[in-house]
Amino acid sequence: MEYRIEQLGQVAGVAVDTIRFYQGKGLLEPPRREGRVTWYGPEHVERLGRIKGLQQRGFTLGVIRRFLAGELESSDEALVQAVTAEAAPETLTLDEMANRSGVPAPLLRNLEQAGLLVAVGEGDEARYPARDLEAVGAGLKLVEAGVPLSQLLELAAEHSVSIERTAARAVDLFDHHVRERIQAEGLPGEEAERRLLQVFQELLDASGALVHRHFERALLRAARERIERPL
Repeated sequence: MEYRIEQLGQVAGVAVDTIRFYQGKGLLEPPRREGRVTWYGPEHVERLGRIKGLQQRGFTLGVIRRFLAGELESSDEALVQAVTAEAAPETLTLDEMANRSGVPAPLLRNLEQAGLLVAVGEGDEARYPARDLEAVGAGLKLVEAGVPLSQLLELAAEHSVSIERTAARAVDLFDHHVRERIQAEGLPGEEAERRLLQVFQELLDASGALVHRHFERALLRAARERIERPL
């Protein structure tokens, strides 16, 4: 059975403009042309259903494109949802962050440039996780204690570069040595999905504890060495 675009929209429950948008983004295969008339088949209905299902899980179009292209497996869905969950909790605009924290918006922009604030989501206006207010508050405590703001921002930028590089390496290790291994075991879809999510959460908690403890230990060691330094 084939459909005109209006019929396809009715069958799939998707607006015609949305179908055209998906085509423009390469998410939907081109229809069969018969002169000036275009015809869509069952594969288009199936693809639109798949897109709707992935959108309902909160995935961006960029992530959906990777699923449709086969770059991500269906067993990755729970893992991807967990990774992208940061965009789901409460978010605030920069002005809202300023009102809630008492920190002027220009200063928050400086914190963003230093890597302490990172926008999430794909909207026209940048939004930030509300829980980042805790990081802003921690920075304010250091400033109030006497740490010069300019030097704090410089330290934050230096730390951001280092931690981003380390995080990228850690993700690469997980992808090649954990994710690919689990998928290669040939577990049933739901079981593979559950296993991937379980291992990811365990490693995320372990990594957080490891990084926190390592930095705390290094900070205390540096402080002790400063105290013991001969005059």
